[in-house]
Amino acid sequence: MLLCGAYHLDLVRPHPLLRELPDVIHLPARLGRHPALRSAVELLSHELDAEETGTGAGVPPLVDLLLLYILRAWFDDQAVGGRALALHDPSIRAALEALHRDPGRPWTVAELGDRGGLSRAAFARRFTDAIGRPPMEYLTWWRMTTAARHLVETDDALSSVAARAGYSSEFAFARAFKREFGKAPGRYRRLT
Repeated sequence: MLLCGAYHLDLVRPHPLLRELPDVIHLPARLGRHPALRSAVELLSHELDAEETGTGAGVPPLVDLLLLYILRAWFDDQAVGGRALALHDPSIRAALEALHRDPGRPWTVAELGDRGGLSRAAFARRFTDAIGRPPMEYLTWWRMTTAARHLVETDDALSSVAARAGYSSEFAFARAFKREFGKAPGRYRRLT
């Protein structure tokens, strides 16, 4: 069975891990390898072949799940390097999961290091080596990325978007956003 697909991603601010992906990912089917991926393919195949109630609603989440399993399998099969290294480092992975789960929290490097069982200095060095930027710079990048998505996908007030991104004032948020995107948040929302 040959499964081909395309996934449209935001190329303006792609996730750092996605920038490292090749144009084509080839995952040979080997028995016993990546059982979750195999199950997702079988479920998707069933949904595409079925003419049952709700089939149209079942396909999009399965395609999203399939993408997740494909990326996991591909990263697991690679010689670990670049930002993918961060996924295999439990200390860095713990910090990234915390930052992604709650970007608006007033994080410190020491607190993130504690999450991974490292001193502040050791964590900052390891994070910077793995991610390519220091922890607080990455946090700002992630906050702005999620804020931009909220501006485009919701009608939330600017104060709400700012608070979710960890800014106590709209002014501070707008200044940081403009530094990152070259335009004010309201203008970005209108033009995107």
